[in-house]
Amino acid sequence: MQEERTRYSEEELKEFEELIRSKLDNTMSELNYIKTGLSKKNDTGTDITSGANKAVEDGADASERENLSQLASRLQKYAIQLENALVRIKNGTYGVCIDTGKLIPKERLRIVPHTQQTIEAKLKRAN
Repeated sequence: MQEERTRYSEEELKEFEELIRSKLDNTMSELNYIKTGLSKKNDTGTDITSGANKAVEDGADASERENLSQLASRLQKYAIQLENALVRIKNGTYGVCIDTGKLIPKERLRIVPHTQQTIEAKLKRAN
């Protein structure tokens, strides 16, 4: 009978680290793009807009800014989760379910590299 593994090998961890770093780079690029867009003044360059149109535009701008702010917030949270996953790789706890202590399947880690639970543990916790 084969002994159940409790840790991923150094080689496997390196693969996950590369995946996480790639996702983190993409996330930070997207976050910086959004932050740049949010910090720029929204200037259409026209002075001939009527008051009613200006109010509609301002409302749309406010709504778009709110959506971008929420997206930036989610991306920031995701980036922190990815950074935390890198820390777990370094300290040897990456890929181990925090509820069961079992190895999280590679397929799940490839899709959700920052997860700390097997799908079974996550579903059980949700109930």
